[in-house]
Amino acid sequence: MLSTAEALATLLSAASPIPGTESIPTLDALNRVLSADVTSPLDVPPMNTSSMDGYAIRTADLATDGKRRLPVSQRIPAGHAPEPLKPGTAARIFTGATVPPGADAIVMQEQTEATGNEVTILHSPAPGEWITAQGADIRSGSTILPAGTRLTPQALGLAASVGCAELNVRRRVKVAVFFTGDELTMPGEPLKPGAIYNSNRFTLRGLLEKLGCEVTDYGIVPDKLDATRATLREAAQAHDLILTCGGVSVGEEDHVKPAVEAEGRLSMWQIAMKPGKPLAFGAVRRAAQQTDAAASAETFFIGLPGNPVSSFATFLLFVRPFVLLLAGMQTVAPRALSLRADFTQKKADRRNEFLRARINPAGGLDLFPNQNSAVLTSTVWGDGLIDNPPNHAISAGETVRFIPFSELLN
Repeated sequence: MLSTAEALATLLSAASPIPGTESIPTLDALNRVLSADVTSPLDVPPMNTSSMDGYAIRTADLATDGKRRLPVSQRIPAGHAPEPLKPGTAARIFTGATVPPGADAIVMQEQTEATGNEVTILHSPAPGEWITAQGADIRSGSTILPAGTRLTPQALGLAASVGCAELNVRRRVKVAVFFTGDELTMPGEPLKPGAIYNSNRFTLRGLLEKLGCEVTDYGIVPDKLDATRATLREAAQAHDLILTCGGVSVGEEDHVKPAVEAEGRLSMWQIAMKPGKPLAFGAVRRAAQQTDAAASAETFFIGLPGNPVSSFATFLLFVRPFVLLLAGMQTVAPRALSLRADFTQKKADRRNEFLRARINPAGGLDLFPNQNSAVLTSTVWGDGLIDNPPNHAISAGETVRFIPFSELLN
């Protein structure tokens, strides 16, 4: 069996950005990946602005004769163009408003006393005080978002701040997904003897959609080799990735592995990981009549184990970074934390374990008591996964590597 590091390297070395880009409204670009740099056509802010409600003054007017009482020559709300500040006067100004030419400081209103059309300055400001200089945030011509950036809400706001109404993004990754197992039943249907509800369908589709994928769901495929092969052939035609769940083990009713070998190839099968040993990776051939000469001759395939926690963990650790690379991202590794284990696990496993845990009020980690790969409750209870090396028992107080779900679910 491959180690988790070897398995991940195998997957990621095969992934490269898919072809195809489009220009879409910035308002609709959340979670899309930029295909081109976003360069600012202007300074932000585009003029000197006030950081406070107060009065714009010339500091020299205060320094010359100690004069503290100034007539107010104009009022400047945000969004209005000011006149040059007359020497020996102050301008009433509001947060975000343009600083009038000639003014070199803002005195906040709490440090003044206004009487009629005059103001008494109670503070000696330094030049530049409470003024946000033109271009303090962004300089015209600078790259504010490089190609390969996955667009967060704040990134959309940044693009909008320089006037971008549309953004050039890569097309969505097209993923076909299906599930195998005659025991699987959809919620809402009667649960027959020996049957279970198909929770994986909901988990995996949600994870794919959260990554911004265009998902085609082929549903539950019967545990038959011919049916599995037929679904693989159909799914290969218009998708970048086929993702399956179940049927990749070695049982007589596990048909996914032989079906992929018949319709394409397997580059990897089984990794030294707990939970999630039966993880398969390969590709399925596309039909010869495919007309797009630029398209690949095959569609990537990843087969996940059927146990709910196993499929969840292997998706986060392997499928997620693979899909993000296809989508055009450049950095896909999750950030890990070094945290204290507030528990003891005496039994070490020969495989790389990923333990469900959560951060307690003291800043340490508590372990979910049942680490069985069928206990989906642990994925909701937990805050993330402890990446525990092979053959390593954990003692209370030691530092462990913790990958938060906040890093794996974005």
